[in-house]
Amino acid sequence: MSKILFITTRVILVTIGIVIIVDCVALIAVGKINFGSVVPLLLGIVFVAHGLFWQTIRRYCCQNLWLNRLWYGLWAVFTIWLISFMIFIYSLQQQITLSTQPASTVAAIIVLGSGTVAGKPTPTLAKRLDTAVPLIESQPNALVITSGGVGFQRTRSEADIMATYLHETHGIAFERILQEGKSTSTEENLANSRDILEANGLSIAEPIAIVTSDFHTIRAASIAKHQGYEQPITVASPTPLSIRYNAWFREYFAFVSGWLLGEY
Repeated sequence: MSKILFITTRVILVTIGIVIIVDCVALIAVGKINFGSVVPLLLGIVFVAHGLFWQTIRRYCCQNLWLNRLWYGLWAVFTIWLISFMIFIYSLQQQITLSTQPASTVAAIIVLGSGTVAGKPTPTLAKRLDTAVPLIESQPNALVITSGGVGFQRTRSEADIMATYLHETHGIAFERILQEGKSTSTEENLANSRDILEANGLSIAEPIAIVTSDFHTIRAASIAKHQGYEQPITVASPTPLSIRYNAWFREYFAFVSGWLLGEY
């Protein structure tokens, strides 16, 4: 490796590492301590350490054959992971593009939950509800379902809070909104909503709109198809730029986890 390329690589590692660390520390500082903030933080620290102390780390690893092989092996695993992550992001971008297109006529609109605070939707959930409103208003014959159960130490279901928000903020009539208030996951959101659809004479063979965050569209569509929804149409709500890439990172692992658990 030439001296210029070597220095450039170290600078890139340190720069990327610092950006990741600052982003994750900011998220952790506001209480977002989760897989998507802790793992990137550790990765950022590794990047900065390698950028600043590359030669020291290499000398230490070269002293032991197995340690040296482990070092190369870990970088190979990271490279494979990075390629898979880039493929996922590309696929997600394609799904988001499709999900932002005007929806055709649908039989029902399912809005997936995303958490509440003090009896109000989180900013992410509010975005989903706001995104659903134009579709709800443009399709007066479509059934509307808010989907989300009762969270830990909560007394109201997320579905109830979502319905209240749609009514009080956007004037959607309560009578038009059916509530699925038992689910605790996307898989349960869609399974329980399917039961409500069938109870109201609607078939999952019909086009069903599923409103969720843009980063969540590819997983939501995959789960819906696995459960028998024949024409799921995902409608993407925008994710704030401040948390967008962290959300995409977490969604990658959530998608892999769902695949391993047989959700699709």
